[in-house]
Amino acid sequence: MPLLCGGTTEAKDATEEVQQICDQMKVHAEEKAGKKFDVFTAKMYKSQQVAGTNFFIKVHVGGEEFVHLRVYKMLPHAGGKLELHGIQIPKAHQDPIEYF
Repeated sequence: MPLLCGGTTEAKDATEEVQQICDQMKVHAEEKAGKKFDVFTAKMYKSQQVAGTNFFIKVHVGGEEFVHLRVYKMLPHAGGKLELHGIQIPKAHQDPIEYF
């Protein structure tokens, strides 16, 4: 199925790249959530091509708890930096990843 311009991909299993994004965003997610996470493991993700890439990531944070992150990755010529644009908590394993 072709990717629609501006649309998100289907949910996929998290890759090493997605886990690395989560590792870099953990401290920012903890600040926004107001608590520390003992576990921070990317499980699934969707991406969206814009002027850069939005990643919507389902992250296991321990027990039955999950959070969803929205991370923006700038284009390489703009530095390729990452920014946490949003977090949704609490989430469960079965909650679908939605655009937010």
